[in-house]
Amino acid sequence: MPPIRRALISVSDKSGVLEFARSLHTFGVEILSTGGTASVLRDAGLPVKEVSEYTGFPEIMTGRVKTLHPKIHGGLLGRRGMDDAVMREHGIAPIDLLVVNLYPFEATVARSGHTRDQAIENIDIGGPALLRAAAKNHAAVTVVVDSGDYGRVLADLQTHQGAVSEALRYELAVKAFAHSARYDGAIANYLAAGLPANNPHSPLPDFYAPQFHKLHELRYGENPHQRAALYSADANLAGTLAGARQLQGKELSYNNLADADAALACVREFETPGCVIVKHANPCGVALGKTLLQAYEQAYQTDPSSAFGGIIAFNRPLDAVTAAKILANQFVELIVVPEIGADTLKTLSAKPNMRVLATGPLQKPSSEFECRRISGGLLLQEADHLHTTVADLKMVTHKRPTEKQLADLLFSWTVAKFAKSNAIVYAKDGHTLGIGAGQPSRVMSAKIAVLKAQEAKLEVRGAVMASDAFFPFRDSVDAAASAGISAIIQPGGSLRDAEVIAAADQHGIAMVFTGIRHFRH
Repeated sequence: MPPIRRALISVSDKSGVLEFARSLHTFGVEILSTGGTASVLRDAGLPVKEVSEYTGFPEIMTGRVKTLHPKIHGGLLGRRGMDDAVMREHGIAPIDLLVVNLYPFEATVARSGHTRDQAIENIDIGGPALLRAAAKNHAAVTVVVDSGDYGRVLADLQTHQGAVSEALRYELAVKAFAHSARYDGAIANYLAAGLPANNPHSPLPDFYAPQFHKLHELRYGENPHQRAALYSADANLAGTLAGARQLQGKELSYNNLADADAALACVREFETPGCVIVKHANPCGVALGKTLLQAYEQAYQTDPSSAFGGIIAFNRPLDAVTAAKILANQFVELIVVPEIGADTLKTLSAKPNMRVLATGPLQKPSSEFECRRISGGLLLQEADHLHTTVADLKMVTHKRPTEKQLADLLFSWTVAKFAKSNAIVYAKDGHTLGIGAGQPSRVMSAKIAVLKAQEAKLEVRGAVMASDAFFPFRDSVDAAASAGISAIIQPGGSLRDAEVIAAADQHGIAMVFTGIRHFRH
């Protein structure tokens, strides 16, 4: 284990760096530094040698060029016992420890109102080059890119009399390469987003570098024999599931989060107080109400049997009365809310294993891409954030929907967007009555939705129906008519649209086309 005799410290984020440098000094480590970092250390009374003094070459171009010098990179890349002679010939001293974090590019582009010039100026050049050099030569050099690792390095120095173990050097080298790769990926993604709108490769880039880092391990994956972890995007996590605070309950599993994401995505669509209950990534009950209690009760009534062990999401802070009703009604795996008060949390604490997540105020859906791994590759698409209004609807039947029916049609259409295809939703008065989803046959989904309503003893007659895609045949309309459906919303676009419209007219059903579909596989 090579001893640490000389360190180069040059950091943008100076959190903890002074204390770390003081500790290095007690181990007799010579410190090289640059610009602002050197000033911080020197002002604290630590002996520091400026890189420009060491290389004999000044920082130029307002700091753009300061560490790109053979005496720096040679000191990091020089192989001990192999390059010693050439290092002596050129006056290159070995640098055994590199402490660098990079210009805050991601923080800069996350700020509203930033300019592209500001983004470009926050692209670090020397930092990644230093990190890669030190990480490549980790057999002799320790590289630290995260202030959270300062304590680990100091502990190793203490344990190994001024040296860092091979295992820690290797681990930190991997972390440095990952950090550099993530940094370059963020830059590539940002610049690709600025390509001209008429670019033939826009909006999907030729190269896509998703940016995620691990937050923590999960209990398990979809099944207990599968390992899993939660990763977050390097972005603002406010109002998101990845950024949510767990306030009580058992450790989260993969399925908990997958279902919670489906519930949160759906409930976020509504402006009025809403509740979404999800089971196995499908909504099994959705309702709007004047209060959360009313919304929850009507969502629960849709399918009480499926709601057992489900995930519940609200778009308003949860109150104690609604919380008590949930506990009295059912077993719940997880509740997701924007916020929750101490009194409500005290009520929920009666079920200490039940998980509770607070996301903070819900944000509008971002325009991020959605990706899915397939064998040998990746599918990438724009997220489905298309919002439908009354103005977007095409009236295609003799009978036109009433104002109340239009509100229910748009509500059911929104729910259908979050149910697995083939999706059929029956709804009335701002709450679902039956949901059929995930069936190879659309007419079977329609029949399941009726069965669900009947099982819950809910009256379907007079309700509306939403279908996430067009009807290839009139059979689904006939099934809806036999159930007493009064109005239908669907994309249209089938070769048999005329036949389907004629069926609706025959049954006295109002039908509207959206012109778009919402498949969800």
